[in-house]
Amino acid sequence: MTNIAVLVSGGGTNLQALLDAQEAGRLPGGKIVRVIASNPGAYALERAARHGIAASVVARKAYATAEEFDGALLKELEDCQADLIVLAGFLCILGEKVIGAYRNRIINVHPSLIPAFCGKGYYGLKVHEAALAYGVKVTGATVHFVNEIPDGGAIILQKAVAIQPGDTPETLQRRVMEQAEWELLPRAVALFCQGKLSIDGRVTVIHE
Repeated sequence: MTNIAVLVSGGGTNLQALLDAQEAGRLPGGKIVRVIASNPGAYALERAARHGIAASVVARKAYATAEEFDGALLKELEDCQADLIVLAGFLCILGEKVIGAYRNRIINVHPSLIPAFCGKGYYGLKVHEAALAYGVKVTGATVHFVNEIPDGGAIILQKAVAIQPGDTPETLQRRVMEQAEWELLPRAVALFCQGKLSIDGRVTVIHE
């Protein structure tokens, strides 16, 4: 069984998609064992409690340095014996120590078709604002492995979502979540937990 730790910062809508998938039997070989929030007020913590998932808080501002924060996060991950880390709206950049300890075992979901509108500074509504400002006709979501470059790891899954006339960042964000993020993230996690993913250079190979 693959022990899954989900890292969150806010509302936890992607966490909810994972919890729903687990309860529907769509995460074969995996089990969410811990939710870790960077924000003590994150609503995601309430979602975890409602589903009986152990949760903890590692608040970035509680630590003087990034290194101390990474150390505290590593301790939590080791405590729950995590095999896979899923970043589900986690707004803190992971340090080299964490990434190195869980190389090719950290998955993130990003609300654009990487390499468009990604990297440092592109998160939340900012991604959708940028897509609308640029005038693209198609956006979407990407699930990828995490490395030392923000949004730079090997891509696992992508799905396109059409931009509609009159879209606002908020309406676009919601549609990308509903049509892409909530579908792709559980599927990618399930593939990992079943041992169906491998990385060849920059390419993720899916063994169906």
